[in-house]
Amino acid sequence: MPQIYRHIFAYNSEIVSYRYHKGVYEARYRRNGFNIEVSSANFEIMKQKFIEKLNDHANGKPTKKQKINQNCRTADTLTFSDYAEEWLKIKEKTTKPSTYKEYLRSFNVNLKPVFGHLHLTDIDRNMVQNFLFGFVDQGKGRTAEKLKLQLNCIFDMAVEDFNILSPMRKIVLPHFESKKGSAFTKEEEKKLVEYCTARTDGATSSALLVLLYFGLRQSELKSIRIIDGKYLVCDTSKERMGKNVVERRIPFTPVFRRVLPYVDFDKARDTNPNAIASQVKRLFPHHHPHELRYTFITRCKEAGVNPEVVMLWDGHEQEAGVVTSRVDRGYTDYSEEYILSEAEKVNYKI
Repeated sequence: MPQIYRHIFAYNSEIVSYRYHKGVYEARYRRNGFNIEVSSANFEIMKQKFIEKLNDHANGKPTKKQKINQNCRTADTLTFSDYAEEWLKIKEKTTKPSTYKEYLRSFNVNLKPVFGHLHLTDIDRNMVQNFLFGFVDQGKGRTAEKLKLQLNCIFDMAVEDFNILSPMRKIVLPHFESKKGSAFTKEEEKKLVEYCTARTDGATSSALLVLLYFGLRQSELKSIRIIDGKYLVCDTSKERMGKNVVERRIPFTPVFRRVLPYVDFDKARDTNPNAIASQVKRLFPHHHPHELRYTFITRCKEAGVNPEVVMLWDGHEQEAGVVTSRVDRGYTDYSEEYILSEAEKVNYKI
């Protein structure tokens, strides 16, 4: 028999190479999607092992090595980094892109460098507590709260998967109260309006006037459109992923109509949020853009607009001081005439 044919055998149309080395028959087959290796001191046993593995592979049955890998997926063998990335994949499918992006940033910047290399069971309460206190000591109480929330979510899932005790049990943080913004004063509002109307070619002027007189969030600017020359419509950006997009229709008020000739809605729609923030900080170092929203809501209430109508305009689901329930508001359908009449109340002088 020619030498080339001495170390092969055939099974089910597959030609398999093997060798006899140091008293052991070894066969290896890596073609057509297969990756099979078997060995035995007895040729027939080696061949039978190969046939069994070939059939198992064809039937989708996991190999012994695959079973071992599956069994090794425990809290003792999984790193925090690997497990947190599984959690992030779930969040990518179930949260808005902006929310997922913040989770991912927080993980990569804060959590992964400290915990990423550790197994889940290596992380204890004291380790997490000291980690969070580090942010508190830097005056970053809000960051500490966000990281605690993210760690809670990850370890809650780990508790369900592996029946372990969560290191987040009894984690405490000192009370942190977010800094509340404040509405612009009438004098500050006048200064802002004079600045914007004198610089209609500026990239941010139109955007600032829209934020001021319609109470939008910056992220809602990109969705604005005008209807009948008397309503600005936007998509509410606070809705959760999977929910229907909620449109808000906010009427032009008398105070806005006075600056309407200076507003380019296309420019407002395309303005970079970073440019808006920078401009506000230059003009008013103690204010931030979201306080333009506070100003709109404050002025509407000062003018005597129905608080429920203000909530329709600003997109709040709940608000302290408005005693009506969400259900009641859902069954209330104000007429266009009434909405426009309420808008006419916003007619103050600056």
